[in-house]
Amino acid sequence: MDIDWVREFCMSLPHATEKVQWEDDLVFKVGEKMFAVLALEPGDHWISFKCSPEEFAALVERPGIVPAPYLARAQWVALETAEALAREELRRLLAGAHALIFAKLPKRTQARLSSTPRGKAQAHRKNAPARRKPRKRTPRNARKRKKPN
Repeated sequence: MDIDWVREFCMSLPHATEKVQWEDDLVFKVGEKMFAVLALEPGDHWISFKCSPEEFAALVERPGIVPAPYLARAQWVALETAEALAREELRRLLAGAHALIFAKLPKRTQARLSSTPRGKAQAHRKNAPARRKPRKRTPRNARKRKKPN
């Protein structure tokens, strides 16, 4: 398996973005949260991704799959080689990782992503116009003016 098909598949998932981080890792995110990390240079691990606690327990029992360094407590696994899993199974697990991360996003972020057409640039929250809070209104008869002494 090569990097290109993994990149193509991950980018085909709804609202997925990619970014090169830590000098030699291609990080796939949804809503600014990671769901998979692909090594661009040969090393100890080929790809790491999020999985459910049940899948995590089953996957780490298989040869060539280990708990991901630094992320194992969050149920991330790492494949030591591209041959550790069949392509179809890896696709299913990557789609599952994407779904797990999307489900954990705040409801407002999920709604914003779902309402934005795919491929459109997302306006970052910092660049959005500031919202003013509505003023509290009190009934006219409740307002009392102080009379000057």
